[in-house]
Amino acid sequence: MDPTLKTRTISRLKDGMESFSPRMRVVAKYIIDNPADFGLDTIRETARKTGVSTYTLVRMSQQMGFEGFDGLRDPFRHALVSSAEYVDLPDWLNELPAAGETGKIQAQAALNSLAVVQRSLEKLSPETLDRVAETMFSARKVFVTGTRASYAMAYYFHYVGRMALTSMDLIPRHVGSAMDELNTAGEGDVLFAITTTPYSRETIESCRFAGSRGVTLILLADSEVVVPDLTPDITLSVSAISTHHFACYSGISAVLEALLSVLLHQGGPATKARIESYESLRNAHSAYWKPKKN
Repeated sequence: MDPTLKTRTISRLKDGMESFSPRMRVVAKYIIDNPADFGLDTIRETARKTGVSTYTLVRMSQQMGFEGFDGLRDPFRHALVSSAEYVDLPDWLNELPAAGETGKIQAQAALNSLAVVQRSLEKLSPETLDRVAETMFSARKVFVTGTRASYAMAYYFHYVGRMALTSMDLIPRHVGSAMDELNTAGEGDVLFAITTTPYSRETIESCRFAGSRGVTLILLADSEVVVPDLTPDITLSVSAISTHHFACYSGISAVLEALLSVLLHQGGPATKARIESYESLRNAHSAYWKPKKN
């Protein structure tokens, strides 16, 4: 089988997203976001997970140029077999389930986090990191946004990233609206947005508003297709699958750490001097706890 067929199929799914019917959009987004599950599951299981009928899956396959569901699934199944590799789990992880119910839960969460980080970093290329860094360094202003749980990620990224980029600004602040603070943004500016399923309405609207103003959009999300009519200039796609009700942020953290490492390195002597300046200021005002001397 053509080893590029899976990649070409995903590209066609993305390109055709706006022309698909609503149910087919659901299927296309599911395949793009979950290629491994799609490659493994039966047609009935895929129908259950997507909430559509098996008939819709067959129609989707035929519209994509395949004779049936198996034809559409085969490139994804073949990719799984071709890339599978065995990795030994560490002893401490193998021993956790023996500690009882909590140990089993911890082991499942730990294994999930390790897998999420690996999948997220596998999707990230040096070329993409270079492109993001170049876009940010050349921008007039870099706005960083995220709401609800994603706000914590945005806050941390801004807190460290501003050492390399003094043009970086966290929005919203002071219980305001991100769109209020994007009101004067335009061409030459960048919006770096973070969101995971279920996607924040405010974040999506801020991205759309920024795009209408000519702002370059960099989106860090758990899908390459967040909503059909949103087309970021750069997408950083991560895994956020979790063992509980909410998204797992391990993958997002790992990708942000990689990006921060690049930004701080490329910032050069100016970034180093800025970090030293902040450290001197904090030490002068006793920002950090220190044990009393005897």
